[in-house]
Amino acid sequence: MKTGLPGVEPLQERGREVSEQALWTRARLGRDGPPLDLLTARFDRHVYAPHAHDEFTIGVCVGGSEIIDYRGGHIRPGLGSIVVLAPGEMHTGGPGESGGYAYRALYAEPSLLTDGTLGTGTPHFHEPLLDDPQLSNALRLTHAELAACPDPLEAESRIPWLMTALTRRHSTARATTDTVAGADHIARAVRDRLADELTAPPSLASLATDLGLSRYQLLRAFRTTMGIPPYAWLAQHRVTRARGLLETGLRPAEVAGLVGFADQAHLTRWFRRVLGVTPAAYRNSVQDSGR
Repeated sequence: MKTGLPGVEPLQERGREVSEQALWTRARLGRDGPPLDLLTARFDRHVYAPHAHDEFTIGVCVGGSEIIDYRGGHIRPGLGSIVVLAPGEMHTGGPGESGGYAYRALYAEPSLLTDGTLGTGTPHFHEPLLDDPQLSNALRLTHAELAACPDPLEAESRIPWLMTALTRRHSTARATTDTVAGADHIARAVRDRLADELTAPPSLASLATDLGLSRYQLLRAFRTTMGIPPYAWLAQHRVTRARGLLETGLRPAEVAGLVGFADQAHLTRWFRRVLGVTPAAYRNSVQDSGR
């Protein structure tokens, strides 16, 4: 059952620890934004008691098989299946016939699923079990990366976009138009604000309000113009700034905080993505060249 408490929680069986684990991570959708809980779970025998959540439960099966009692029937997710459970709906969960199961889940407020669609009511999904390999892979990857480093701007750039895709593809909600007037101007304004507030970027929700847009419209305009979402643009801009600081002889651990990365590991992940080397290797190479 959902506890809302971050951390690894090994289960106990007759006084001994078993291999079953649940890891909770709390991310935030933008600086000072609302929380978003992420669960990474692996169970061999654990069976959930009947329970419900206030949010949408959106999960991806990443191993084994599970049986979920829901709406008077049984759901049997397999590898790659997406499960969508509506707020307030009672359900259970336990291992399928083949043994244990593993999944990643996030708990999304209904409003997260209405960006980019017409109307404000709670989206309705006829089927709780979805077969959508592309979306499944995107959800799994986003969940894994946010669980490892719950960066607020990254969470706000990725989660609402994926929730809109989920709702548009599989619910009864109708999509809004994807045309955003003045997209180039919007993208440049957002880019400049992110660059100016490098270490503590504003939330996309606040930027959208300032521009008279929905958050989805802002994301759409930025991605259409820049080719990447806001968090990826800012990360690459931070890497550029980090290069200059490393060239002065500062250590990667110092540089990470100065350009807004959460820690040295966060800097290293993006430095390697953009430049193909670690910050330490880059620093050493430019210093050797200087000598």
